[in-house]
Amino acid sequence: MNAFTLELVVDAIDILIVSFLLYQLFSLMQGTRAASMFFGLIALFILSVVAQWFNLIAVNWLVSSLRTVWVIAFVIIFQPELRRALANLGHNPLFSRFVRVNESGIIPEVVRSAQQMAEKKIGALIVLEKDTGLRTYVESGTVVDARVSAELIGTIFTPPSPLHDGAVIIQNDRVIAAGCILPLTQDQRVSQALGTRHRAALGLTEETDAIVVVVSEETGTIAYAEGGKLHRKIDVKTLRTELLNSFGAAPDEKRQPQAQPVV
Repeated sequence: MNAFTLELVVDAIDILIVSFLLYQLFSLMQGTRAASMFFGLIALFILSVVAQWFNLIAVNWLVSSLRTVWVIAFVIIFQPELRRALANLGHNPLFSRFVRVNESGIIPEVVRSAQQMAEKKIGALIVLEKDTGLRTYVESGTVVDARVSAELIGTIFTPPSPLHDGAVIIQNDRVIAAGCILPLTQDQRVSQALGTRHRAALGLTEETDAIVVVVSEETGTIAYAEGGKLHRKIDVKTLRTELLNSFGAAPDEKRQPQAQPVV
């Protein structure tokens, strides 16, 4: 292989890597408000190449002046997308730690609370933390730091509790905070029929690996969000199975009986 052929191969690999990175970045932003900004930056990049190619002095000067702030502007504009990309990288099994929430027995309590509130049509938003820390969202609410129980969760979400409008965040076997504010999804493809709780569940799971259980106040249906996807109108058996699968079911929890309907 001569030097010219080797240079062509290296250039081809370079182009493929850049194309792949751009495609991944666009995939992260597809359906969000940042998509149009992404195309604007691409247009500026093309303009800089054209200016250098045709030696357009004035245009080249303008683009060169903007180049110094491109990195800062990129980080500011695409902060949610970059945060989501880094979080997804951290979710890789090579980087993540083992999560054993199920060993504490909280899943049956969460499922039982969801069942009770669904039957009473009490709205709820329950966050189960996994690998990604949720300190930012914990600090937006009120510290509780109490052991997980269906009765505690039901009490928090039953009006006129001052914390019933926010989210409950569970870390390990503790309800660490309540009344927490979650980010709403920026995906413009989401149905307008979804309420704030469902949008908040999607928003958090787009940025973290947490699982969010939602109980609709209007319909009394149960849903859960994971990985930026919402699974609606599920029964308690399905919810329990999915939570156990997501956290790695412990044998002792698998043998526990299903939650019984509330009389």
